[in-house]
Amino acid sequence: MTILADMRPDWRQVIRDPWQLLGTGLLSGLAPRAPGTFGSLAGLLVWILWLEGLSLPVQVAVIVAASVMGIRICGETSRRWGVHDHGAIVWDEWVGQWIACLVLPAWGGWEWLWAFAGFRLFDILKPWPISWLDRHVHGGLGIMLDDVLAGACVLALSFAALLYGF
Repeated sequence: MTILADMRPDWRQVIRDPWQLLGTGLLSGLAPRAPGTFGSLAGLLVWILWLEGLSLPVQVAVIVAASVMGIRICGETSRRWGVHDHGAIVWDEWVGQWIACLVLPAWGGWEWLWAFAGFRLFDILKPWPISWLDRHVHGGLGIMLDDVLAGACVLALSFAALLYGF
């Protein structure tokens, strides 16, 4: 199935293909508007309901595994659709959002809003070096890498805030 960049994939096709189902963040990327935002919200919900309760080493292991798997998931979905980094591919948003939440289990409340808004801000604005990676690294790795780095930027800011008592 080839999909043009400005067209939305049909959910009936997506649910038949595990790569596409995962690539769309279990269909969360099929939102008619702002699929990256809806994908990030779904990723945050997965974090709060599942990952937040796990120990830090297990959280890190899940994020590393999801990142490595995401290279294939995003690459296969992109290949099947014939579009590099289609907006409906949001597995990378899920993983980036999880990275942004990594130091938050001790927090909660407004901090979830910070992790979500901070990640979306870095993901949308793509400051350097995120923008460089987005332009120069292609395939599944490129799709994943800019969101992993956006999440890491929010993680670094959150960690600094914790260190300095904000």
